[in-house]
Amino acid sequence: MHLVALVESPDHVCCRYRLAAFRPSLEAAGHRLDLRPWPKRWWSRLRLGRALRGADVVILQRKLLPVWLLYLLRCAAPRLVFDFDDAVFLRDSYSPKGLHSASRLHRFMATVETVDAVVAGNQFLAGEAGRWAAGAHRVHVVPTCVEPARYSPARHEGTGVELVWVGSSSTLRGLEAVRPLLEEVGRAVPGARLKLVSDRFLRLNHLPVLECPWTESGEPAAVAAADVGISWVPDDLWSRGKCGLKVLQYMAAGLPVVANPVGVQTDLVRHGETGFLARTPAEWVEALRRLAAAPDLRRRFGEAGRRRVEAEFSVAAGSARWLAVLDGLRKPTSAKGAA
Repeated sequence: MHLVALVESPDHVCCRYRLAAFRPSLEAAGHRLDLRPWPKRWWSRLRLGRALRGADVVILQRKLLPVWLLYLLRCAAPRLVFDFDDAVFLRDSYSPKGLHSASRLHRFMATVETVDAVVAGNQFLAGEAGRWAAGAHRVHVVPTCVEPARYSPARHEGTGVELVWVGSSSTLRGLEAVRPLLEEVGRAVPGARLKLVSDRFLRLNHLPVLECPWTESGEPAAVAAADVGISWVPDDLWSRGKCGLKVLQYMAAGLPVVANPVGVQTDLVRHGETGFLARTPAEWVEALRRLAAAPDLRRRFGEAGRRRVEAEFSVAAGSARWLAVLDGLRKPTSAKGAA
């Protein structure tokens, strides 16, 4: 089948990890995947039918459309799939307007009611889509996946302990919110330092910060050169929609992970097996002290995490799920829903 994905940008992180990564496997199975930026100009949107001519399946990634435009897309697409990896029906954790948005929710409801299939990044998102989709069989979970082969396993050698955090300017606000926690870690864990792989950085008084500007090519090596991956997200509905990419990157690189027990982090981080789930500052300090003092423990947790990524969250595993979705779309369906 000829698949056309309408995306924010082919270079956007969601497109890279949730669609582009699967292209070789899709092509090996006889499919063709084209990635096209969503048209920015209104007259280009009115010509969607012409632009999508020849497509067997159209994948709309993340974008919530006004009802009239969703209708045009529905008419132009023989099969229409909605792929999303965030709680797009909400505003983000740091919005001054608050989480809930009636307009976002209305567009989300219209989208999942209209499409032939919904591909959600985790069970929480799938559950929300299932409330509005025309049949639970239309909702599928394809987690955000990583390619373990891109990551050389961490060696867990050297002095001190290097923590690593990967993210962007927007998600760095999570670390800024727990600045006192990070300062306490710096005071309580001798030799600890924090590497930030990002496009923006913060400064701390008691925990040395290593600034590592993010690049796509350099990211895997920067992660694998550390000792422990960390992740903290706010305890709210928006965070429950996150798909844990940074945690998966840490695990793929053979790092133990310390994270707070929110959303998918409670599933990805198996406490005492691939890392530690820590809620309070005391629990964070204790977890990082244990890992700092025991390279063998870090190595054991890291190896267990990498094995889990290979089995459940690798590109190969995600490709198999996408192929199952596409096989389902080959079957005859009822008439297209109206937006």
